[in-house]
Amino acid sequence: MIPRITKLIPLDDLMLRVTFDDGKSVLYDVKEDIKNIPSYKVLETETGLFKNVRLDPSRTCVYWSDEIDLPSDAIYEYGKQI
Repeated sequence: MIPRITKLIPLDDLMLRVTFDDGKSVLYDVKEDIKNIPSYKVLETETGLFKNVRLDPSRTCVYWSDEIDLPSDAIYEYGKQI
């Protein structure tokens, strides 16, 4: 089952606080993705873009643009539980 996001908060230092429909909450560090995925680099360089993260209608993906998105299952698996 794909985890669905119920709450998404962009934090300072390129971190996302994410809560899922099963109640699990995690902190997800996007800096690793920025280092490893070239299209993510703009999240670090374009002022204000990171804070404009959005949740897709299915609640299974967060995105910043057509080129930059992050599936909920990756956030669920690799985020640090809080």
